[in-house]
Amino acid sequence: MTEVPGISRITVVVDVEDLPLEQVTKQLNKLVNVIKIVELDFAASVQREHMLIKVRTDNTTRSNVLEVVNLFRASVVDYSTDALVVEVTGDKGKVDALLRALEPFGIKEIAQSGLVAIGRGSKSITERVLRG
Repeated sequence: MTEVPGISRITVVVDVEDLPLEQVTKQLNKLVNVIKIVELDFAASVQREHMLIKVRTDNTTRSNVLEVVNLFRASVVDYSTDALVVEVTGDKGKVDALLRALEPFGIKEIAQSGLVAIGRGSKSITERVLRG
């Protein structure tokens, strides 16, 4: 979904050391519904990951898990007697560090989005795509 009805944006992260970026671009351009491909430079964009983590808890560990969640500025989005579901958004380093901190309590399940990115500044990628 984007700010323009009818247009969706998909973020694709490519390790260009293993495969030339030009080849990936050519393959994506072959897809019928692709309007335009825009390369986002790491320094000129904001990237975030989003993850839901189900952590095992009980009466003795719940307060420790909540302390870790607060330390990482994550949120508890579901609560049960034996588990908490934690939501975290951030860069890869933050998400990975939170996972390492929660691991000793017992991670029951993880759901993770792909990387989401947007260019810095006032220009919109969608505006550039529609103007050609």
